[in-house]
Amino acid sequence: MLIYRYILKSHLGPFVFSLGTMIFLFLFQFLMKSIDQLIGKGLSLWIIVQLITLNLAWMLTLAVPMSVLVATLMAFGSLSSNNEITIMKASGISLTKLMFPVLICACIVTYLMVQFNNEVLPEANHKARVLLQDISKTKPTFILEAGKFSDDIGGAKIFVRKTFENSNEIEGVYIYDYANPNSKNLITAEKGDISFTNDFKNVVMNLRNGEIHQLNNLDVANKYRKVEFEKHRIILDAAGFGFQRSSDNAFIRGDRELSAKAMNMLVDSINRMRVKTRENLMTGILADVNALFKIKFIDTVLNKNNSIVKKDSLKKSDFISYDTVPVVYRSIIAKISQENNQVQLENQLDKQVDVYDVEIYKKYSIPFACIIFTLIGAPLGYKVKRGGFGIAAGLSLFFFLLYWASLIGGEKLADRDIVSPFWGMWLVNIILGIFGLYLMFKSS
Repeated sequence: MLIYRYILKSHLGPFVFSLGTMIFLFLFQFLMKSIDQLIGKGLSLWIIVQLITLNLAWMLTLAVPMSVLVATLMAFGSLSSNNEITIMKASGISLTKLMFPVLICACIVTYLMVQFNNEVLPEANHKARVLLQDISKTKPTFILEAGKFSDDIGGAKIFVRKTFENSNEIEGVYIYDYANPNSKNLITAEKGDISFTNDFKNVVMNLRNGEIHQLNNLDVANKYRKVEFEKHRIILDAAGFGFQRSSDNAFIRGDRELSAKAMNMLVDSINRMRVKTRENLMTGILADVNALFKIKFIDTVLNKNNSIVKKDSLKKSDFISYDTVPVVYRSIIAKISQENNQVQLENQLDKQVDVYDVEIYKKYSIPFACIIFTLIGAPLGYKVKRGGFGIAAGLSLFFFLLYWASLIGGEKLADRDIVSPFWGMWLVNIILGIFGLYLMFKSS
């Protein structure tokens, strides 16, 4: 028991250090990618801190398995370099037994990360998306990033060379207006300002010293014209761009904003809807086909006992008239066309189910990597016989890049229905798990 406690204690320091390092690297990458959208937009520090904090959830999901690998490599490498493992093995304690407490801890971490991925991560992803939508409404200039064309705003794309943090002034304005299919306008201006209307339903741009280049697709004689102006006002539709904190249910949740349980319920609902729709369609087709066989051409028909039955004695539902034949025929043709549409719809539903299944398996396969990396890290650390952070980090980076590349590739293949979601998400775990078991038994 003292040996187990000593081994776990030797893991704790490297794990905490590597976890902090990994999160710092992920955070640094996130800030470098998003700094242009956050800094210089007049956002409060509290809003920026909230956004960073919410994004820490996905960073933690990726950092924990890699930290487990680094800690295992460093701990067993240090024990091996100090000949402590050799002494323990000479005392009759095999490497497998020395790995036992580490594997137990890896299983506990795996369980905790599964709960984290199903309870905390979806909520954090959803709140981060909602907050990002809210930030985009903070002020008009936030939706304009200097040096880049904006997304579609009321049927126009806007390019500005410079924005100002403490005002709504803009410089070097280019507006490509394609809202009207009959004409296209390119508006340029040296300066201007951007603001909202009082009801926040429109964006108002007051431009100064510019030109309007108009291309008319209908009037051939006046296909192109140019207008110079000193002042010009443009109003674009931008309903809802005023800054208000949206409720948590304001947006439909994506697959990364749902727990495995919620996605399983959605998958079951999709499958039930697909089966019910197909049953209703087939029932309608069979009813129409059956109706065609109820046409009676004579006044008397034979019953099941081959006895003559007068037409008057038949029920009204037992036959149909000639006039209804075209109606039934058109109904059958329409349902056959609907069947073709149903096949296309089912293909789309299958793709959506695959997307959900990929996310469901991912919530379990990534935490399970903690156990896989423990099986790999302990034998490798024992063979390397060095517990330095550089070697541990290098080996960890190699295996994690291999793992992550395989996971992303499996996700893409599963989303395209080339492989099943299960194999796309779990194949790399199975292969690395077998490799880890081989290393463990060979080292023993």
